[in-house]
Amino acid sequence: MTIVHRLPLSGGHVMHVEEHGNPRGLPALVLHGGPGSGSSPLLRSGFDPTRYRIICPDQRGAGRSTPTGSIAHNTLADLLDDLRRLRAHLHVDRWLVVGGSWGATLALLHALDQPSAIAGLLLRNVFLARTSDIHDFFAEAARHGGPEWRVLWNEARRRRCPVATVLADIFANGTWEAQRRATLYWFAWEQRLSGGTAAPPGDAVLQRLVPRYRVLSHYLHHGCWLRAPALLARCAALPAVPTLIVHGTRDAMCPPQGAQALARVLHGRAILQWAQGAGHDPTHPALAAAMKQALCNYANTQTFSANVP
Repeated sequence: MTIVHRLPLSGGHVMHVEEHGNPRGLPALVLHGGPGSGSSPLLRSGFDPTRYRIICPDQRGAGRSTPTGSIAHNTLADLLDDLRRLRAHLHVDRWLVVGGSWGATLALLHALDQPSAIAGLLLRNVFLARTSDIHDFFAEAARHGGPEWRVLWNEARRRRCPVATVLADIFANGTWEAQRRATLYWFAWEQRLSGGTAAPPGDAVLQRLVPRYRVLSHYLHHGCWLRAPALLARCAALPAVPTLIVHGTRDAMCPPQGAQALARVLHGRAILQWAQGAGHDPTHPALAAAMKQALCNYANTQTFSANVP
């Protein structure tokens, strides 16, 4: 069954939330990536709907939350407040939190913000939002992503600011045509890094992608509000709950070294499981199988220990 909620938030935002599965099952909060991407059926594909109550919110400005693509009143602090409000609205005491990429980032931050709410953490291809992570993503694009990225890189050097700042300005203040062009080459670069083979998006898809990249550039411009203290430094205070990190060995968007760094900070309180040959694409067979097995193990035992080779 599916239940849809429209939850009013601060700053005029309204959160679109879908519940799937068994209303009496294990509560699982599923956090999408981006920021700005929105939830999708793909993110819940590994769940057994007879055993889980699957809660899928669209974050501010993303998916079917409104206003679409809005960066006003849209910060990390707002997202954390929204998750507190959502849990209270749904009367959930504790939930398993599942997230990939930026969704894993937000899962970690929610666990730090509301440790008593966390029954477990299942993190896929974790993004640490370090200054170096954001810089390296755009530096690689400038080297290998085509002439548009080199133009952006040179403009950032001229303005003495990060590339993310130039992009955030385009998506916040540029013409529709400028936002459309930036979306096309950003989407193409992400597809290349993730190993995807999607054709260039048509006008209908662009209408959805432009708001996504507006929110994403806004967060990257602000360092996802994680510059001081950095996320890794904060993670030492994570609650001692079952935690599994599943990471593709060939992830070019969120390099495996980040997952290793997080596992070291957690000092044995988390299991790090490699999805051999997988990149960032969650549909890769190794990643999909690892996530499905992890969810099965958790439903059986409320731990992930069965995933250790």
